[in-house]
Amino acid sequence: MEYIMDPGLIETRSMEIIGSYLDELGLELSPAAVKVYSRIIHAAGDPDYAKHIRIHPDAITAGCAALAAGRDIYCDVEMVRTGINKRLSSYGGKVYCLIGSEETARLAKSVITRAMSAAIRQFGGQLDGVIVAIGNAPAALFELSTLMERTGIRPALVIGVPAGFVGAAESKALLHAASPVPYITVLGNKGGSPIAVAALDALWYMTETVSNNVI
Repeated sequence: MEYIMDPGLIETRSMEIIGSYLDELGLELSPAAVKVYSRIIHAAGDPDYAKHIRIHPDAITAGCAALAAGRDIYCDVEMVRTGINKRLSSYGGKVYCLIGSEETARLAKSVITRAMSAAIRQFGGQLDGVIVAIGNAPAALFELSTLMERTGIRPALVIGVPAGFVGAAESKALLHAASPVPYITVLGNKGGSPIAVAALDALWYMTETVSNNVI
């Protein structure tokens, strides 16, 4: 059996196939939105994602601007943090996750029932103007929505894509319906840390393309 071995050709052909799926669905997507959809679908290996992805009209512009400005990225779990393209640091931004900190463990026991929520609350005002990527924990996304409502913090972009059957769909529906800031999400049970990373990768590639064109 013959098969493609060149990584570049594999990616190119994959995007062509994904593009055909998007064409068949007849979605009215901007070229930038197509890139986000394609990266997410590629990471999941599931074209059905196209029916569930929701992108706020300002999300891509806000996300790329935040990356180019060297804004930090705050994550709910280490799997998201370690998956993020290390080349993001070329713009000066850093990636943070507090799920394993001693303070998070203390808060989870004494204040909040879930460590994921405790980690997001611990970030607090640091979430203003940054990118927040939540790929694992519905509790973290609920906590972020509560903080935005009650304290007025305003991330530049929220990528909220936790997966699962308890709270995941509800947390993302809330983000989609009531977020005061731009967001990228996947409605329903689908999602996960690789999907959060894929959305960030799409934004990074677009940011790089703009930067290179300027240079």
